[in-house]
Amino acid sequence: MRKPFTIRFLSAMPRSGWIAMAVFAAVTLVVMPALHLFAPADSAFYVSNYVITLGGKLMCYAIVAVAMDLIWGYAGILSLGHGVFFALGGYAFGMYLMREIGTDGSYHSTLPDFMVFLDWKELPWYWLGTDSIMWSLLLVLAVPALVAYVFGYFAFRSRIKGVYFSIITQALTFAAMLLFFRNETGFGGNNGFTDFKRILGYDITSPEMRATLFALSALALMLTLLLGRYLVTSKFGRILTAIRDAESRVMFIGYNPLHYKLFVWTLSAMLCAIAGALYVPQVGIINPGEMSPANSIEIAIWVAVGGRGTLIGPVIGAAIVNLAKSYFTVAFPEYWLFFLGALFVGVTLWLPQGVVGLWQRIRTARAA
Repeated sequence: MRKPFTIRFLSAMPRSGWIAMAVFAAVTLVVMPALHLFAPADSAFYVSNYVITLGGKLMCYAIVAVAMDLIWGYAGILSLGHGVFFALGGYAFGMYLMREIGTDGSYHSTLPDFMVFLDWKELPWYWLGTDSIMWSLLLVLAVPALVAYVFGYFAFRSRIKGVYFSIITQALTFAAMLLFFRNETGFGGNNGFTDFKRILGYDITSPEMRATLFALSALALMLTLLLGRYLVTSKFGRILTAIRDAESRVMFIGYNPLHYKLFVWTLSAMLCAIAGALYVPQVGIINPGEMSPANSIEIAIWVAVGGRGTLIGPVIGAAIVNLAKSYFTVAFPEYWLFFLGALFVGVTLWLPQGVVGLWQRIRTARAA
């Protein structure tokens, strides 16, 4: 009797993969939060606020990288506009965080401070209900999904692909950035949202909340990786890679690529939005700069550096690039962009399969 796919998927997962997942879960869900909360501040084992926040940011970036890998590495769709979905998720949850400030803002008004400053008299209609965390979480998923679905439907239906699709997605994120920069849109303009106070009544800067957000980011990353592996090892994943390699042949044997590409495109946008919603309370700000075209290009660099089409490669790439960014922007701020450009050129020329591809070649050479 043929086993259900879920059982076959679980049994086919390499033992090393399960061990790595278990170690990652133990470290990020138990060890690091516990050391942050209970270790003395002067102890060598104490995990500082900086490390917890940086780790949470890196895991949010890793989720975005895996989302990009699903559409680029497995479907062959290079998006240079995924930053907009990340930012939309951040703004959707940021609306809830702004409402949670209540009357503790600078103007002691129930309206967000930027609305009082701009002489708004009442909340816009699209802010209604954002004082509910459940409604805000629904917006986190629904708004980016709707934008992605509508955009993807017309783009894929018109069979736009390759560099033309990349240029259009770049134009999408640039247009969204310009829109959110305007004060009259009701999203804080150039400054965006900041000065958050609470989540569900709990202090957002407390060690307990920082540890909780860190653990939620780790859990979201693990679920994203499991979902990604589930998809790419299924029949859906095989059809997706077939579309990437020979779309016309897939159409010839009776499959409609539109539905497959549209599904993975919309799912990828939702994963980015979840990462954005987890990112904002940890860094304490969201503004239109997150939608800049450069940020979206950087996401593609993460995937290329780690190795596209591998799932774990983009996680590694996101960690390498962002840790290097954290170092270079402090030590050599004027040279950071040159380093990033050199890294991308070097990977393109000498590591076309990324860091994971290099490791696989080394293992193959040793085995031979």
